Amino acid sequence: MPCDDAMDYLCARDLDHVLTNTAQVWESLRGQRLFITGGTGFVGCWLTESLAWANQRLQLGLRAVLLTRNPDAFRAKAPRIARDSSLQLVAGDICSFDFPEGEFPFVIHAATERSFEPTFDRPVSTFDRDVEGTRRVLEFARTHGTKRLLFTSSGAIYGPQPPELTHVPEDYTGAPSTMDATSAYGQAKRTSEWLCAMYSRQYGFAAVVARLFAFVGPHLPLHLNYAVGNFVRDAMLGGPVKILGDGTPYRSYLYAADLAIWLWTILVRGESMRAYNVGSGDALSIAELARVVVDLIAPGTAVEVAARPLPGRAAARYVPNVERAQRELGLKMLVPLPEGVRRTFEWAIQQQ
Repeated sequence: MPCDDAMDYLCARDLDHVLTNTAQVWESLRGQRLFITGGTGFVGCWLTESLAWANQRLQLGLRAVLLTRNPDAFRAKAPRIARDSSLQLVAGDICSFDFPEGEFPFVIHAATERSFEPTFDRPVSTFDRDVEGTRRVLEFARTHGTKRLLFTSSGAIYGPQPPELTHVPEDYTGAPSTMDATSAYGQAKRTSEWLCAMYSRQYGFAAVVARLFAFVGPHLPLHLNYAVGNFVRDAMLGGPVKILGDGTPYRSYLYAADLAIWLWTILVRGESMRAYNVGSGDALSIAELARVVVDLIAPGTAVEVAARPLPGRAAARYVPNVERAQRELGLKMLVPLPEGVRRTFEWAIQQQ
């Protein structure tokens, strides 16, 4: 963790960055209670750490309940945060957790099931649990005085991005194919978004959706299927930096501290029953990303590309149009990608 008992420059700098760019947000949350699911994952860690930091620095009197499968594992991972008296860890499964008592005006549902291929025993993969978890959180919200709920969805709800569409907007009507057995994650997020809208309409609380794309920063797992994390890991090990495909797909990356700014702002100021793309609009190919990582971390390290591009095939894209968040909420990318990669590398070094 970048935020343990020995507070270092990297952590303080990033959390001050979030605090500086969310001043109005925290005043709206002063004295409130929050319920947060998924508080121990990549997104959740940034939300939890920035909340605790703001609460301490601004004397907000905030209190938050964090739902986690394993409180002991979280305490071992983040002892300083786990000891924060304003945060209460509650053990529970997202589909069946016991409701904490009292009113929670603000809810953030950031828990998600890790995507995996359908199996014989679970032919719909992650779909059931993801949707059931969302319904459970919505039931909690409608019975516990919730005024605003933020659901962290995904750009996967759009399905494959047409190559001629350089940046996918929120009003794009494409979707994952119902015949695609690998689309359980995207299908679940679409259904969960619909449930949020229906509960908001029926029960009167504001539900706002953040569709997350790709990110870089501390807490990003380097061993899972995240290209930028894998490239940082490979470069740290001395290379080669391995591109598993042909290097042509386009992605864009928002730094994690900026992600926290966007999510807190959307929670407080986003329009109910409205979705906002969350990410960077600055696209680059996977091959270009690998070279950015190499140039910053280990200049001269070899880059290996597993496959050759197929002649005539357009490059795949996963890049958001973020004009809605910029226009309506004043959000923008503040930390450039090279700086984000450098800070991720600094954090990864600390973990060794």
